[in-house]
Amino acid sequence: MITLTSDFGSPYPAAMKGVMLRRTDAQLVDIAHDLPRQDPRAAAFWLRETIPYFPPAVHLAVVDPGVGTDRRAITIRVGDHALVGPDNGLLRPVVRRLRESVPEIEPTVVAYEIVVDDPESATFHGRDVFAPAAAEVHAAGVDSIETVDTLTSLSLTDCVDLTLPTATRDGETIRGEVLVVDDFGNAITNIPGEWLDDFEAAVIDGDRVPVVDTFASVDPGERLLTTGSHGYVECDVNQGRGDDAFGLSAGASVTITPTEAD
Repeated sequence: MITLTSDFGSPYPAAMKGVMLRRTDAQLVDIAHDLPRQDPRAAAFWLRETIPYFPPAVHLAVVDPGVGTDRRAITIRVGDHALVGPDNGLLRPVVRRLRESVPEIEPTVVAYEIVVDDPESATFHGRDVFAPAAAEVHAAGVDSIETVDTLTSLSLTDCVDLTLPTATRDGETIRGEVLVVDDFGNAITNIPGEWLDDFEAAVIDGDRVPVVDTFASVDPGERLLTTGSHGYVECDVNQGRGDDAFGLSAGASVTITPTEAD
């Protein structure tokens, strides 16, 4: 299996699939191709929250504002998974998540540089560099990744890191940040959901907002705070867009003070 994630929209992923299908008979699974354009951090979040649910696979991810520059192309093996993409930090959060969830894979966390001389295009490495590498890793098998001719050993510590910000607590005040906004308009923060477990409401921007388990706990159009499936607090609206109602976008600061309901 090879998964694909990008900000390419359409039809560029089809060309990548064509390249891979000429090299391997892998099952190809799309994670997303409509991620925020040129935003490795948003893509890193979704990879971190999605890839751990997959069986062993090769994961190809391309959100690459530096395409055609001297940034490296890399592959990282993490146990039975192999991650393929640009060396811009995109892959590092999911590497950490996999290492945390399966500590015994630590000896098999290794990095490689993908070496391709004169790719056909300077602007479409997804097709000309990453797709061939992903197919070759799949054909060889993740356990035999070191036999792939286009890979050379690389220290993981030399790879670009990307760390998603963490929320903080100062007394009763919680400060966080919106990591991403999903297609429903849910503003997903970095605040752990358990921080609001014991509260029925919270004050945000001077307004008291209910803390609930489900969207339907409030009337349609009403604002709410809930813990999403990823375990983080979301600023949402029942049957509406939380980003618009709260005036939030990715990267926005969020300050919450838990309180009791009226």
